[in-house]
Amino acid sequence: MDLKHTLPTFLFLLGAASAGFAQDRAYKCGSNTYTNDPAAAKDVNCKIIQTNNVSVIPGTAVKVTANSSPAASGTAAQKVDANDQRARDADARAVLEAELKRAEARRAELLAEYKDGKPDQQGIESRNHQKYLDRVAELKAAIARNESDIAGIRRELGRSPAPAPASAGAAPVATAAPASGAK
Repeated sequence: MDLKHTLPTFLFLLGAASAGFAQDRAYKCGSNTYTNDPAAAKDVNCKIIQTNNVSVIPGTAVKVTANSSPAASGTAAQKVDANDQRARDADARAVLEAELKRAEARRAELLAEYKDGKPDQQGIESRNHQKYLDRVAELKAAIARNESDIAGIRRELGRSPAPAPASAGAAPVATAAPASGAK
């Protein structure tokens, strides 16, 4: 045999041998799901993967111990003392009120800079009107975001429990100093 006949014969035998080792067609269904079952792939409208080199790595089972999660073991979560809960609620409300004050201060700054849609031109904006328009649009968007933030904080404040009124047994807070030299 000469080389002219040997090479095609070798390539034919190599192709036949590799066909015996080839995998079935693989299908991709969604972003993380693969299958080699044509019937299942047809039901879910999967797409054929051009390369058949898909590696399958079996996952490991998660072991749950009795001490790892009280909800998983069926026991109820521990209750918080009423005074502790009131203190947490008061802290959360104070944080929300501080956030609201900051957001309202920021809104005042933005509105002062915006000047009803006609802010002062800065630097190169007098020569480049588009930069001015872009800054005005950014200010308008920032004001809208800020208004949305304020509305969200107010909603959260409405959901949080109102601060507890001072108890009747508490000492009154002095508001004015006693006058010296009373008549």
